[in-house]
Amino acid sequence: MQELTRRRRLLILVICCFSLFIVGLDSTIVNLALPAIRAELDADVSKLQWTIDAYTLVLASLLMVSGSTADRVGRRRTFQTGLVVFGIGSLLCGFAPTVDLLIVFRMLQAVGGSMLNPVAMSIITNTFTDPRERAQAIGVWGGVVGLSLAVGPVVGGTLVDTVGWRFIFWINVPVALAAVLLTALFVPESRAAVPRRIDPVGQVLVVLLLGGVTYGIIEGQMAGWTSPLIIGCFVLAGVSLVSLVLYERRREEPLLEPRFFRSAPFSGATLIAVAGFSALSGFLFLNSLYLQSVRGFSALHAGLLTLPMAAMTVVFAPLSGWLVGHRGPRLPLVVAGSMLTASGLVLSQLSLDTPTLVLLAGYLVFGLGFGMLNAPITNAAVSGMPRSQAGVAAAIASTSRQVGASLGVAIAGTVLTARLVGPLETGFVDAAQLCWYIIAGCGLLVLILGLITTGSWARRTAAAVAEDLVRAR
Repeated sequence: MQELTRRRRLLILVICCFSLFIVGLDSTIVNLALPAIRAELDADVSKLQWTIDAYTLVLASLLMVSGSTADRVGRRRTFQTGLVVFGIGSLLCGFAPTVDLLIVFRMLQAVGGSMLNPVAMSIITNTFTDPRERAQAIGVWGGVVGLSLAVGPVVGGTLVDTVGWRFIFWINVPVALAAVLLTALFVPESRAAVPRRIDPVGQVLVVLLLGGVTYGIIEGQMAGWTSPLIIGCFVLAGVSLVSLVLYERRREEPLLEPRFFRSAPFSGATLIAVAGFSALSGFLFLNSLYLQSVRGFSALHAGLLTLPMAAMTVVFAPLSGWLVGHRGPRLPLVVAGSMLTASGLVLSQLSLDTPTLVLLAGYLVFGLGFGMLNAPITNAAVSGMPRSQAGVAAAIASTSRQVGASLGVAIAGTVLTARLVGPLETGFVDAAQLCWYIIAGCGLLVLILGLITTGSWARRTAAAVAEDLVRAR
């Protein structure tokens, strides 16, 4: 690929950031719209869970295969296809007449979304060849995550209150169309010199594993935990996990490299991502219901109350990256885990009339904790890995984030439903208390794993894995 001008490279970065922005914006906005969707489409808590999890599950299942597909058929072509599919899915979500069709269209959205962020990151990596410029570009990329989180509540609340919840999906359509056109004009096509082989068997096993666990958790309360269907879901997930490990160990280019998990920093990063993003998705799911269904705030008011949490994430995410670069991942992980735990404990004491200052304190602490979380996850995942394997390790860490997002909503909604007595408006506070304790537990897990997997023993395990992978090539 010929050398591009700095202006052209920056334009490509902006185009790629479009994709991250609309995907990030979408998740925050949808949480704020849950009460409106519940009222208009007569959706129960289980259906609201699926409105979120149908998207994150499909996204988690397809992230890695989308990256390898782009390396093979072309990154620009895959990126544009993802934008078109995401735009069509968004358009259909806005027209969905029932909650079941909304869930189906959310899955279509996710198919497109899976082709956006990992592929855009590949485009950025290949566009910015200078290491210093590349680091700065990735820093901007990471900052867009916080920006979408910060803007989402206000944009979502405004749209829901003024023109209706359907516009939270339609807003994606013009952005996707603009990105498709700009990509065609300014982003050069690129492919990997030696693309990884697609692993259809591994892909199917990942889908069965994630789908079985999530379906079992969400539907277990309604169908009965001892029913053949739910037991079958968990058995299917267990068999898929064992089969995946055995199958991938024998492949020359596995979708999921089992040897990575011998590295304590990598395994720790995977579990930390699951725990941290479970806490985030559970927080967003519960908080939207609490502020609107229990406290009676409008969607815009709820968005404005949540804004301080997002602002803290924007402020502390760059600081976390700086700390990781200068002092390593331990301190940011300890701060992240401590703050998430403290926030969960504060929010566990919510009542029907909790003062706004107490709410804001819980939100600010949560935002600080989550802001410190992202940078050390990626750093720990690729720590000590050979350069040729760093992209695959980072993709697995990204998948772990989406798995955590799915599990957080599944567990929070299931616990809430199981403990709910009477209507949601009056029974939420007591029913949700255990959910907040679970979120605090996720923070405690981040803290413990952050301490265990960032020491000298953990670094030795990463070095041993890296040596093994180099020998095997």
